[in-house]
Amino acid sequence: TVHVVDSRRSTAPARANRDVGAPVRRSAAMLELARLIERVAERKIPVLVLGETGTGKELVAREIHARSPRKDAALTIVNCATIPEQLVESVLFGHTKGAFTGADRNRRGVFEEAHGGTVFLDEVAELRPAAQAALLRVLDTGRVSPIASNREIQVDVRVIAATHRNLLEM
Repeated sequence: TVHVVDSRRSTAPARANRDVGAPVRRSAAMLELARLIERVAERKIPVLVLGETGTGKELVAREIHARSPRKDAALTIVNCATIPEQLVESVLFGHTKGAFTGADRNRRGVFEEAHGGTVFLDEVAELRPAAQAALLRVLDTGRVSPIASNREIQVDVRVIAATHRNLLEM
């Protein structure tokens, strides 16, 4: 499932009345998290958010995006666990007409569509190893290759990924 969020809607915490969806920042741990979000938001580096299911990884990604220089561009949210295995590369990187049965037209992938914005890859550890390798190439080069295309497309995208899995154990 892919969602595009209109990031022009403010996600900054309100002073007197807290915005719906804005995180509460009263505990020492939450204040430290807020400081960490502020530090990474201004940088161009990819971010990996780790945490158990239900701990607010998507809220962290939204806060990073909202406080980044890309805040006026789209935040595209991709739930990697819900993409059918045979369509992962097509969804993320696009495809050309005739690339596979049912590819009746060229299709831009998430990364090309999100050019200038942020892509949040939720449950990134659910991607099969080949898709993770293709994702690593995008992170390294800033380029995507649609399926069955011999051209590369330069993309300017901030990647925030999240997982509940213990990646060191995996």
